Amino acid sequence: MTVAVGDGFGSPRSVSGELSAAAAQCGGVRLILGWVPRADPGLNFMAFADARTFMPGWGLRHAVDAGMVSFAPARMSAVPALIHGPWRPDLLVATVVRSGDGFFFGSEVSWQRAAINAGALVAAVVSAAAPHADAGPPLPDGQVVVVAETAEPPAVLAEVTPGPAYQAIAALIAPLVDAGSRLQLGPSPVATALLRELTVPVRLDSGMLPEAVVDLDERGLIAGTPVASYLAGGPRLYAWADGRPLLHPLEYTHDLGRLSADPLFAVNTAVEIDVDGQVNVEGTAASALGGIGGHPDYAAAAARSVGGLSIVAVPTTHHGRPTLVKRLSRPVSTPAHDVDVIVNELGVADLRGLSRPERNRTLTELWDGQVAPGAG
Repeated sequence: MTVAVGDGFGSPRSVSGELSAAAAQCGGVRLILGWVPRADPGLNFMAFADARTFMPGWGLRHAVDAGMVSFAPARMSAVPALIHGPWRPDLLVATVVRSGDGFFFGSEVSWQRAAINAGALVAAVVSAAAPHADAGPPLPDGQVVVVAETAEPPAVLAEVTPGPAYQAIAALIAPLVDAGSRLQLGPSPVATALLRELTVPVRLDSGMLPEAVVDLDERGLIAGTPVASYLAGGPRLYAWADGRPLLHPLEYTHDLGRLSADPLFAVNTAVEIDVDGQVNVEGTAASALGGIGGHPDYAAAAARSVGGLSIVAVPTTHHGRPTLVKRLSRPVSTPAHDVDVIVNELGVADLRGLSRPERNRTLTELWDGQVAPGAG
């Protein structure tokens, strides 16, 4: 059979050892994983006939590099089709919360409802500590079997204090975002700095909600109810999210038609950018650092939204090496034509309407001539 394990910071780690033992005993079991933000020592990948993911970092980086887990490149909006197609699971092992109306997902919804809609039985780990932030209906009674309970809260993504470069980048991005517009960002120093820098209300419409949204709400700068599929933070974020209908399936959060219907400001980062404006978010030539994720979905939606902007924000250097390269170390994650504006701590490059030679020249000037050969 094929077994999928719910992802995000609320993944059902308390039963990973039992799942691995059962797979080893049965033999021939396939394992499907999503976004695993921290390594799970209880999962024995060698107990499975095959293990696959669409997001190799952060927690699966070493397993992917070692060849124990295969990374299938897929944008986030395409994952539900995978779940209904070649990756259709027979069983979904997932963390749920109990409410008066039944069972719901807690700190992430992601592709898990797609698995249920594709017919998967849910082996549910009931959490007494996860927030109830699922905006959807109760899970179907006939597809849920409770296998365990846990008092462990979702894992914590420690908030990193943005350094001077990220603060400078945020100060350049903030004036570009219109009051009342929709804003997408993920958990990163750029996002933390930008949410602190904003002075106008925004509607959050993102794949993930980071910890800094709590501070934004306390400042009265969140318009409407945020939309996301994952929570990525700590106790403050989980307490704030509990009881709020925030989390939706990927089919909704990453739908390009919905996202591009009115102005969207998408703020994403990168591992590196080439002189044509193409973006790599997967990793270096030596290691998988992240995954494609929703980067190309939000970039494309923002670029085609009238009045919005697809923004890529990255410091000029990382570990002393320029982030602008002549040739990417990995395949293109987001094409250049879905990038409107690139921001580093030195300034802003508006690439809209520029020819390829003009883009090349503009980016090289923005990096003050510091261009790495790439593929390193």
